Amino acid sequence: SNSMSSNKFSTPIHGLALVLLITSLASTTSSCREQEKTSLLRFLAGLTQDGGLAASWRNGTDCCTWEGITCSTVDGMIEEVSLADRRLEGRISPSLGSLASLSRLNLSHNSLSGAVPPALSSSHSIAVLDVSFNRLSWNLPQEQPSSSALDRRHMQMQVINISSNSFTGQLSPATWGMMENLVVLNASNNSFTGSIPSFLCQSAPFLTVLDISYNKFSGSVRPELGKCSMLRSLKAGRNNLTGTLPDELFNVTSLRHLCLPNNGLHGALDPALIIKLINLVVLDLGWNMISGNIPDSIGQLKGLKELRLDHNSMSGELPSALGDCRSLVTMNLNNNDFSGELGKINFSTLSNLKTLNVGWNNFTGIIPESVYLCSKLTVLQLSFNKLRGQLSPRARHLKSLTVLSLAGNNFTNIKSALQILKSSSDLTTLLIGSNFRNEEIPGDETIDGFENIKVLAMEDCQLFGKIPLWITHIRDLEMLFLFNNELTGSIPVGIGTLNFLFYIDLSNNGLTGEIPAGLMEMPMLRSDTITTSLDPKGSELPTYSGPSPQYYTLGAFPALMNLGNNNLTGVIPPEIGQLKALVSLILGFNRLSGEIPRAISNLTNLEALDLSNNHLTGTIPGALNNLHFLSRFNISNNDLEGSVPHGGQFDTFPSTSFDGNSKVCASMLVHNCHSVEVPKGSTEQGYKVMFAIAFGVFFGLGVLLDQLCLSRLFG
Repeated sequence: SNSMSSNKFSTPIHGLALVLLITSLASTTSSCREQEKTSLLRFLAGLTQDGGLAASWRNGTDCCTWEGITCSTVDGMIEEVSLADRRLEGRISPSLGSLASLSRLNLSHNSLSGAVPPALSSSHSIAVLDVSFNRLSWNLPQEQPSSSALDRRHMQMQVINISSNSFTGQLSPATWGMMENLVVLNASNNSFTGSIPSFLCQSAPFLTVLDISYNKFSGSVRPELGKCSMLRSLKAGRNNLTGTLPDELFNVTSLRHLCLPNNGLHGALDPALIIKLINLVVLDLGWNMISGNIPDSIGQLKGLKELRLDHNSMSGELPSALGDCRSLVTMNLNNNDFSGELGKINFSTLSNLKTLNVGWNNFTGIIPESVYLCSKLTVLQLSFNKLRGQLSPRARHLKSLTVLSLAGNNFTNIKSALQILKSSSDLTTLLIGSNFRNEEIPGDETIDGFENIKVLAMEDCQLFGKIPLWITHIRDLEMLFLFNNELTGSIPVGIGTLNFLFYIDLSNNGLTGEIPAGLMEMPMLRSDTITTSLDPKGSELPTYSGPSPQYYTLGAFPALMNLGNNNLTGVIPPEIGQLKALVSLILGFNRLSGEIPRAISNLTNLEALDLSNNHLTGTIPGALNNLHFLSRFNISNNDLEGSVPHGGQFDTFPSTSFDGNSKVCASMLVHNCHSVEVPKGSTEQGYKVMFAIAFGVFFGLGVLLDQLCLSRLFG
């Protein structure tokens, strides 16, 4: 027992001794050298904003203990400088280039400006350089120092991230061709020009990731890219690339991400070539001019997770082989010329599918039942096709659905559709406009739920009936589209209690009654700024701007109240001046009376104001000149009077903005204002002065005539 006790005691003693020994060695070997400390302090001195580094980087202390600094435990040399997201401002000092053992430098997500010093871009030691998300703007050097100053055999650079800066010029072989150990290059979101740097495929045989998206590269996709035998990710979207995809590119069988969206590429997908990219995970050729159909061979890409071919000129029927791409998470074929029935694809095999977007095509038939078996589906976009029929009760199985767009088809039975969808607890966006033509909008006793709906669009359906009260119970509603219907009755007061509603379009209906005072209490429109939880990259939403609706993405939608083209009566509530977040206020083509409220001048964010074709009287408030953002203004066809306010935005509005008001005058109108303006309160005095002048003139003329007569009689 004594032996066992001794062993139990000695083990922690030995362990403690080992820890003390390691700590002692570290303390003697990790102390930084004076020369390297000086280099760091020079870097600090070059900053105009140090983000609080000076508190840690104090002279007289061991720089290996400074924030963001990592030293070698072997020789104490600085190995890493990591100062990401430290609110640094100023220029990068070349002194960092004298840190002979520096292998990792991260200065990303700051506000650094100027150039990357050549001492860093041509460093012998740095393997990872990340200066992304700064304000670096000078041209990168096109030539490296002479061979006597730089031995290319010792270039260690493996990862370079210079994305999201303002670099210009070309990626030249003279500079970049010497980085033979390069594995990752991210130069996205800059202003580089010239051709794709395909020379890297020869000079950097280990190149795995090349991201040059969001630049100004032009020309064709070079065949030399086929020599990048280890390339796994090629991203060159949002450039000015043209031509077709070279056959050689499909020899890079290691490719997992091929992303070339938003260019000018054309041609068709070759069925024999596409299957060579057997490891492909993401294929993104959206927003180009790709033509032809989707080849059957795409079904052999078993690992494909994202297929993005939207906004092209592709046509034909979808191949049933798409059902073999069982790893698919996203399928976006939006805005092409595809046709046929969606039922050719067995969607039940796509158990991982989360986004299906086939809108703006020419698909016919009904929604295939197999779609409702995609239990992970979050976005279903089928808008603007030629689909028909009713929504299947199986749609209730889509428990994860957040966005559903069926707009612009020939679906029927809106009551059934809403009854099915009301229990979709995750649904936030429901776009079902341009369907259900000439049906009655379901009343309150049949519909409840929709507790998480933020966007509800039932426009352009010729729906009849009254605006149902169940809409006023959708507490999270932010945008409501009911325009281009045949709705009657009054506007429900409860709409004004919806805390997050900032966009309401009830135009082109037959609504009657007064504008509810409660509508002037909308909390979001009374706030200083609009806050929304909607995804600006979400589905396209409708807006009415002519004979038929137009569709735009969420980012195009300002705060709006459009009650135009109805039969509303009464006055414009003066409380409307509380809705200071409004950008567009459209009340034209109603039967409103009374004066234009001066309170509208409080809507300082207003860009569009339409009060035309009503029965408004009185003058145009001069205070409207305070609306400095107002660019569209229309008060035509009312019974207004007086002069148009001078200066400001009013000098830019066309005369048609005031047509149909015979008592309104201005220099650009038929009725010009010639009268001299008399100060307010002195009208009576003015009349007296004018009478005295007139009397004097007539009296003088009388005396003159008398003198003439007498001269003739006695002359």
